Amino acid sequence: MKIEETELKGCFILEPTIFEDNRGYFFESFKDRTFNQLTGTETIFVQDNESCSQKGVLRGLHYQIGEFAQAKLVRVVKGKVLDVAVDLREGSPTFGKHVAVELSEDNKKQLFVPRGFAHGFVVLSDIAVFTYKCDNYYNKESEGGVIYNDPTLNIDWKLSNDELVVSDKDLILPKLQDARL
Repeated sequence: MKIEETELKGCFILEPTIFEDNRGYFFESFKDRTFNQLTGTETIFVQDNESCSQKGVLRGLHYQIGEFAQAKLVRVVKGKVLDVAVDLREGSPTFGKHVAVELSEDNKKQLFVPRGFAHGFVVLSDIAVFTYKCDNYYNKESEGGVIYNDPTLNIDWKLSNDELVVSDKDLILPKLQDARL
């Protein structure tokens, strides 16, 4: 497995070693010992989630605060998304900066989003099946978010606004300056 730390400290892009032959392919999508060694973390994942969305669906930017903060390891099983992580760690030199990575069934890349980050993605293919491992349980009272089109974040979602499908809940998220951190 290859691993690359992004410009946002603690946020990593992982690329598995893929073994292919005339039957198809095989790869390890996760092994805790290898993951923790390569990232230098002691992450223990407790929950796996999966979503299926159509082209243009934008989910995010979401996070959990306090004792329910979550780190996530995300990947795409089918289709293609633009995945975005935003640094919300107080005092971080990259606070308010983001990293955007294309994750697809073809490149099989994964993104590790540490605690203290907002996370979101937009579907670029006709359909996408998206999975994520979380290191903490979801708690509704601890959820937070930042509006996807906050001009201070300046995220290029790769689709025009009229192509985006955003939930009513996500459309009323605050700007970064007004977010509950």
